[in-house]
Amino acid sequence: MKPTTQTLLDDNTRPGELFLPLKNKNGSLVCTACGHRCQLRPGQRGVCKVRYNDKDGVLRVPFNYAAGIHNDPIEKKPFFHALPGTQAMSFGMLGCDFRCAYCQNWFTSQTLRDDAATLHFDSITAQGLCDLAEQQGSQTVVSTYNEPLITSEWAVEVFKEAKSRGLVTGYVSNGHGTPEVLEYVQPWVDLFKIDLKCFDRKKYLKLGGNFEEVLETIRQVYAMGFWTEIVTLVVPDYNDSDEELTQMAEFVASVSEDIPWHVTGFHPLYKMNDRESTPVETLLRARTIGVKAGLQFVYSGNRPGNVGDTENTMCPRCGKTLIERYGFQVLANTLENGACPDCRKPIPGKWAVNGNPVSE
Repeated sequence: MKPTTQTLLDDNTRPGELFLPLKNKNGSLVCTACGHRCQLRPGQRGVCKVRYNDKDGVLRVPFNYAAGIHNDPIEKKPFFHALPGTQAMSFGMLGCDFRCAYCQNWFTSQTLRDDAATLHFDSITAQGLCDLAEQQGSQTVVSTYNEPLITSEWAVEVFKEAKSRGLVTGYVSNGHGTPEVLEYVQPWVDLFKIDLKCFDRKKYLKLGGNFEEVLETIRQVYAMGFWTEIVTLVVPDYNDSDEELTQMAEFVASVSEDIPWHVTGFHPLYKMNDRESTPVETLLRARTIGVKAGLQFVYSGNRPGNVGDTENTMCPRCGKTLIERYGFQVLANTLENGACPDCRKPIPGKWAVNGNPVSE
């Protein structure tokens, strides 16, 4: 019998660690990798399609493969307050616990849900991924392209190896987490980017997630000491009203005014082709709303060269331009030991690798 994509993926799994057994349920368990907390009987798959309870009552999870590996500027993740101007070895697997109609990475995230998504992946070890990072001069290894929370056992395997080599590690996530998965990855993840997609319970249900779980994950991630940055893809006639943008900005500020908030431009993609790209004016309006809410660092993204100085990092005390950017490119970096060189205000972020500042 010719193997299917599902059987091929199932061959690249190992027993998982993020679960709770259900007592007196004949091998049933609760997967704790994401906010769905899927209750799985033997033979049943989770919402993500890639974590499943096998016929013997053992949770199987993705392992030892990648569906995409690229060496990207860290600004592309986007992390603007972490090792500016350096490269991030970015890797992803297949599957997601969301089903966003405008997903920018649907080709890998919607495998086993959408027949048009990719079926391709390559076997690789944690050592192999970190070898690539070192060979290409990356200072960071980042789990991205699909939802990293649902493949956390694999990410931890990679990040243990990365940290043994002095590399920084990161997640690019939808933030639909659980306390269990955050505690599991905390020793191994340095940077955590979370999408705050909207500020509406019903919209999140349509995306496939739980609004309250995302808000709580953002709170927990920041409180647990991960370097945190938040991204909102601003979509016309979806989440771009003054009211909703204000709600998002005020929520982020309530967690910490030091969290960078990226308001990025939408392009018609995947199943959302019924509207135009986000106007520059909308991104600038969103940034103004973020600043008014008290956020110290609000960035307009996906429109390089068209958003004035709103791609740059400014000192919130004296206004000096500290990091000048054009899109994902750092043009100048005047930070001195993580502080403004003029007024000496410390700027929150991860500016050094193992205590060694990044130099341009």
